[in-house]
Amino acid sequence: MEIDYPFAIDPRGRTATTDEADHVRDMIEQLLFTRPGERVNRPDFGAGVMHQVFAFASPEAATALEFTTRAALQRYLGDVIDVQKLEVTARDAAMEVEIHYLIRTTGERPVQTFVVGGTE
Repeated sequence: MEIDYPFAIDPRGRTATTDEADHVRDMIEQLLFTRPGERVNRPDFGAGVMHQVFAFASPEAATALEFTTRAALQRYLGDVIDVQKLEVTARDAAMEVEIHYLIRTTGERPVQTFVVGGTE
């Protein structure tokens, strides 16, 4: 059973669940958008992507973010996924993180894009 993120109640009044591919995507999202120091019992957990919301979006910042994000994904989700490609792009006032990965248990190869900052 995989609990859906963000936490929700399903129509039957139970904890909402999801499939494995969506659960893995949810774990990646949690890792990317958690700031190191935010979790009391795991102060080093997180990729620090949220720090880029107020940082200057530049190619140099994108490269640094790519390095730290890849390290965090390997450290915390390396047993669940194999990152095939990770690309961070600075666009205007936003950072776009595109991840191509392999889910080790199912062999699926999803591609997910996350955007930090900018105006929507």
